[in-house]
Parts: sequence; structure tokens; C-alpha cells
Amino acid sequence: MGGLPENLSVYFKYPPDIRRVIYTTNAIEAVHRQFRKLTKTKGAFPNENSLLKLLYVGIHNASKKWTMPIQNRSLTFSQLSIYFEGRLDESWIFDQSR
Repeated sequence: MGGLPENLSVYFKYPPDIRRVIYTTNAIEAVHRQFRKLTKTKGAFPNENSLLKLLYVGIHNASKKWTMPIQNRSLTFSQLSIYFEGRLDESWIFDQSR
């Protein structure tokens, strides 16, 4: 656990727009967060199939949020290009499908 404070302090060195991109693009964490949200209020499931159905519908609904465009796209890209000079493809800013 010794590396946790250093990793967290690195995260907070970035401006809020970049932190939002880092936080919201972590797909695995987003899936886990959605699973916890769906199952935390349920006491028990009658069978495994009922749990799988709930998770399927929940992920299907949540996936609509994951395709939202990045807020302040040009500002965020400018900040990322400063922090990661020469490592970003500039077409990223114009590709609205991301």
C-alpha cells in the first residue's frame, strides 16, 4: 500500500478536466461500479439466471451513458497535449465518435 499515496498525488496534479477523462474512461471500474449499484439494494436472488438478467439489463442501460462525448473536448485535448507532448494524435480532437 506504500505506492497508493504517490499514485493518488500524481492523479491530483492534473486539472479537473483531465481527471474526469481518466476517471470516466476506466471501463472496468465503470462496469464494476454499475454491478455494485445494481446489486447492493437486493437482498438475495432466487437463482443465478435472475441475477444475470438484472446485470444484463443494467449494463445495457448504462452503456448509453458511456458513449457520451467528452465535455470541454478542445480544452481537455489542449491540456492533455501539454502534459503528454508528442504522444497524442491530433485527429483525436476532431473525431466526435470518441
